[in-house]
Amino acid sequence: MTTDSTFRLATRGSDLARRQASLVQSSLESRRRTVTLTEVSTRGDEIRDELIHRLGKTGAFVRSLDEKVLAGDVEAAVHSMKDMPTEMPDALVVAGVPERAPAGDVLVTPEGDELHQLPPNAVVGTSSLRRTAQLNANRPDLEVVPIRGNVDTRVQKLLAPTLQREHEARMESDSDDAFDQTADEWFETLSELEREALGRNVDTAFDAIVLAEAGLKRIGLLDQLATTRLDRREFVPAPGQGAIAVTATDSDVIDTIKTAVDHPQTRIETTVERTVLETLGGGCIAPIGVHAILQGSHVKTHVRVLASDGSEEVKSTRDIPVRDHAREAESFAHDLREQGAATLIEEAKQTATETDE
Repeated sequence: MTTDSTFRLATRGSDLARRQASLVQSSLESRRRTVTLTEVSTRGDEIRDELIHRLGKTGAFVRSLDEKVLAGDVEAAVHSMKDMPTEMPDALVVAGVPERAPAGDVLVTPEGDELHQLPPNAVVGTSSLRRTAQLNANRPDLEVVPIRGNVDTRVQKLLAPTLQREHEARMESDSDDAFDQTADEWFETLSELEREALGRNVDTAFDAIVLAEAGLKRIGLLDQLATTRLDRREFVPAPGQGAIAVTATDSDVIDTIKTAVDHPQTRIETTVERTVLETLGGGCIAPIGVHAILQGSHVKTHVRVLASDGSEEVKSTRDIPVRDHAREAESFAHDLREQGAATLIEEAKQTATETDE
């Protein structure tokens, strides 16, 4: 740990990443310590046209930050836990896990439609293999297509066509009675996000997109958009979704972070989720959902492993004793592998390999 009063946190440069890092920063700050954020570019940020599962085996948004920690350039790094590989360097520790935000996914549409209300062949955007497989399993008639970019960029891509049609109709109207506002008056009512969307050129007109609720909440967009929560029993979240992880190596730093930010319930739940993921294998290559909820002396754990196209699945729920949650989570995952999850994961890996060639 540095000998002066400055505590440096590495973070990605996106709005969401900086907001998450700021939450950790606020928890660590005191009269005797100044906590600063160090922005680090990652491979996932630099290769914007690639789908997440093709950005290397795992850790496309993580490695560059942790390298700064290992090199001693910063005291700690702040990550979205769902982006973290289950295998970490021996010297690196998840020092703190703050209280988790909502873990599930939401459907975002211009008008607030629910999933069953989308018409056949509706175009739904997602960057996630897991969400793609779950959508295909639930609504095989939909057209699920890739969408990349930061959260606000994806939202703008969704909203752009609707806003542009509205603007064009107002501009072309030759009747004062057609609309209650002129085009200029209507424009003044738009949020900054909507104004940016209005000027965006898009190649694909999306009817809906699927995003993590936590991300929308943390950047302040959840209340501005028409969203519908997706059932977590069917749309089982990614392991660690909604949680933040703070990594460090120095023992004093680890103790400081743990005392300031660690949330015991979230630590237990995410330990179960990541243990299941690690034991199953697959990382970000296979469509795997794992969601754990601490309920008294047990951790209720839902797991859904799917074929890449959503046509097959292995799905189960188990109450895992808190007193031995890591070992029991590992046992649960082994049972799932024997029930066919291993085959689905290997097939997903093969499909990913063939796509890359």
